[in-house]
Amino acid sequence: MAPVKQPTRVADLLNPAATLLPAANVIMQLALPGVGYGVLESPVDSGNVYKHPFKRARTTGTYLAAATIGTESDRALIRTAVDTAHAQVRSTKSSPVRYNAFDPKLQLWVAACLYRYYVDQHEFLYGPLDDAAADAVYRDARKLGTTLQVREDMWPADRVAFEDYWKRSLEDLNIDPPVREHLKGVATMVFLPKPVSATLGRFNLFATTGFLPEEFRSKMRLPWSSAQQQRFEWLLAALRLADRLIPHQTWVLGYQLYLWDMRSRARRGRRIV
Repeated sequence: MAPVKQPTRVADLLNPAATLLPAANVIMQLALPGVGYGVLESPVDSGNVYKHPFKRARTTGTYLAAATIGTESDRALIRTAVDTAHAQVRSTKSSPVRYNAFDPKLQLWVAACLYRYYVDQHEFLYGPLDDAAADAVYRDARKLGTTLQVREDMWPADRVAFEDYWKRSLEDLNIDPPVREHLKGVATMVFLPKPVSATLGRFNLFATTGFLPEEFRSKMRLPWSSAQQQRFEWLLAALRLADRLIPHQTWVLGYQLYLWDMRSRARRGRRIV
């Protein structure tokens, strides 16, 4: 097997790198202080990865599935559920920065990072997409934001505009010590049972550091040597091999299962997130 030859949507870019990129992408999202402190101080325990890691993973997976391959009805369902949780996430008088989880500017940054999550999967393994595919994928990525509060006109008009937005946003990023500590725990998987985190945590931190752009790596104060880069290249080679062995439909099936679970929960009147 091989990657989808002419991808037209972000879900077409799914590959084995999706299993190792999440922590790096979370770091990118939380590097914007309003997002970082919003997650750190959130009173919504059900969304706390340290308290409910598997539920947190299911919520994120369900959102990504609905936003990328779901119907308008699916996106409406997840929007309502997430809005209910976000309504409780606001800064207090003691918060170091002002934030509101309904702020579309904060959500735009998160959506931009998620777009990078999919593109990075492809580019780390195979290099840049051709222009036609890249444009099609970028247009599809708009739903990562509009599934929540990001207005259509807020999404940068094209890839050039997106790169301009991204570069300007980098000036606003900062990772304070409390957020950095939280994120290092995410990267080392300390929220999982001790035998799992002790076995996989160090490797996941290595992979996370390798996938991070240098500007985020430095903000996390994560060292990176040429020897580590060489080992990371070996890891990428292994992921390319895995991508040839694992049918692409396997990854899409995972998203379809998330949608089935969400729809089932909605029919039975159960909470979606």
